[in-house]
Amino acid sequence: MNAASQPAAVPTPESAHEAWRAGRRASVTSATGNLSLVETRWFLGDVDSEAAARLVVAERESAPEGVTVTSVERKNIASGRAEHGLRVWDANAPAIRAFAEIETFPFDPSWIIEAEFTPVSSDRTVPFEHIRDAGGSRDLVVPGDITFERDGQRFTLAAFDDAGQLLLVFGDPTNRRSDETATYGSGRFLFVERDAAEFGEAGHVRLDFNRAFVPPCGFSAQYNCPMPPAQNRLPWPVHAGERLPRFTGGFDIYTV
Repeated sequence: MNAASQPAAVPTPESAHEAWRAGRRASVTSATGNLSLVETRWFLGDVDSEAAARLVVAERESAPEGVTVTSVERKNIASGRAEHGLRVWDANAPAIRAFAEIETFPFDPSWIIEAEFTPVSSDRTVPFEHIRDAGGSRDLVVPGDITFERDGQRFTLAAFDDAGQLLLVFGDPTNRRSDETATYGSGRFLFVERDAAEFGEAGHVRLDFNRAFVPPCGFSAQYNCPMPPAQNRLPWPVHAGERLPRFTGGFDIYTV
């Protein structure tokens, strides 16, 4: 049997985890990855979606090489009205140049947890504080609850819909530590494998906390990340997944 006809090696959980880590690095360092976001600009006044689109096109046409301009929309935290803005991504951003790695806990199969997804009413929302909203909160749609047991305790977490993916925003005691087990202070994110078409159906899901990741706001101060609601704050340290981005030369995303 020649090398070309040999069966492909079956990935192990460890090798799959290393492939995920490599994918994360490629994602955050890409031309429109988390590290490249250098500006989020909100249009002032009563700007509708068509006018916002024209402004984005104008900015895009005048952007220098390596810079990408995209549109962004949010609801005003007080009035609920749509607000429009633009994001500027720089493929040569200072954060990309200073980026070293994402510090990560060693892979631990004990943090792969079987859980149950229970759909809830389609109009249910949960208030999430966001890191740049000075204590205000925004209501996000929660398609369902995720329930699991660990160490004899039963937990129910709220997962919200992030563009058709179930996303857990969770916290644990490592967020408040300053030693080698410290994780990002505002909490971490975890995608849950569940197709949007299945949001209305109860069923089994798997939570692989080895793939918990630092939210976008850990890589650029231009993001407005949601923070874990009270029911998503776990009582024991989750020693799995990403910990913190590490930069060279004393770089700090808040002093760019």
